[in-house]
Amino acid sequence: MTPARASGDALRATTLPNGLTVLSEFVPGVRSVAIGAWVRAASRHEAPGVMGVSHFLEHMVFKGTRTRSAKDIALSLEALGGSLDAYTAREHTSFQARVLDRHLREAADVLADLLYQPALRAEDLTLERNVILEEISTVEDTPDDLVFELHNAALWGQHPYGFSILGTRETVSHLGTRELRALHERAYHPPLTVVAAAGNVDHDDLLATLQSTGWMDVPRGVELPLPAPLPVAAPRQDQHIEREGAQTHIVFGSPGVAHGDPRRYTFALVSSVLGGGMSSRLFQRVREELGLAYSVYTFTAFHADVGMHGVYVGTAPETAATARAAVSEELARVAAEGLSPDEITAGKNQLKGQITLGLESVSSRMYRAAAVELYGEPYRSLDEVLAEIDRIGEDDVRAVCREFFPPERQTIVSLGPA
Repeated sequence: MTPARASGDALRATTLPNGLTVLSEFVPGVRSVAIGAWVRAASRHEAPGVMGVSHFLEHMVFKGTRTRSAKDIALSLEALGGSLDAYTAREHTSFQARVLDRHLREAADVLADLLYQPALRAEDLTLERNVILEEISTVEDTPDDLVFELHNAALWGQHPYGFSILGTRETVSHLGTRELRALHERAYHPPLTVVAAAGNVDHDDLLATLQSTGWMDVPRGVELPLPAPLPVAAPRQDQHIEREGAQTHIVFGSPGVAHGDPRRYTFALVSSVLGGGMSSRLFQRVREELGLAYSVYTFTAFHADVGMHGVYVGTAPETAATARAAVSEELARVAAEGLSPDEITAGKNQLKGQITLGLESVSSRMYRAAAVELYGEPYRSLDEVLAEIDRIGEDDVRAVCREFFPPERQTIVSLGPA
């Protein structure tokens, strides 16, 4: 076992002999712990024919393990007042628990069972496949979700970033226990897993808890990361997909900066001023001045080697062209002029407030701890992050606006009536 590495005032990290990386942050004044495990296998690592297999496996581990039934898993932490959840993202699959501090051992035991001892029984497959097909139907019946799936496909083309995390009806219908077991045997190993915890937790006690619940007994297994092709955006597109409905849903978007890019906070600041709240340019212009939409906002995503940003607006079909033009005008103005000093100051305050308030949650602290290892970035204290935001200058903002926000750079997808 490597000695625990201290980062800043709070975060500690240890790499176990079997390759598992463990990080923790003690948060004073709380009586709870958030603990999670991140497996470096997700939709980015999938071939087209098995699209959705990572998400399917995430579902299937909850159907039972060698020692617990599905109901046992559901009761394991809920009966203690805690919670258990999971999600599949683009670059990793995560399983997390939130419990009272005295129930850390129970949470660690359940998570180890889910990750390393799933039953993956054939008799559970059909039922869970139906659940996922219903999940796909939910997206298909929710146009303001579906338009983002369509936009991803248009922006990234044949790269896995353009795939649906849920998979398609065709791929999900053909996935079987063979594909699920193959993924589990290939990826669910300690060297490809990161465990992070935050709250009323001592790092040495956490290591002892992991040892007593079998984490250190899991064989090292495969160490090589799964194939992850470099993303290359498809040529810019502008497309409309016809669908009956009361609204037209429009998404603008283009590649942005990666998670570790020093411009990330500048990028987030610009996005926030443009469409991050009721005071944003787009909200004031599209909703308050023109009355064209109930919902208009910007969004960002930061991956290990690329990011993306965009704008969503939902409007009546007869005003779609006007709303689209208004969004394009704001993008063009930002790209040409940047932001005013007052907007930059307001954006900094908004960004710093969001980060500070977010870190009052032990779950947010857990996610931040995991990101240190997942993205290979140094830990920075809150004060260091806030100071970095304060250093953002007008020239930094202008350069990001000019490079990433011109309307002619955006792939545009709309979904609604002809």
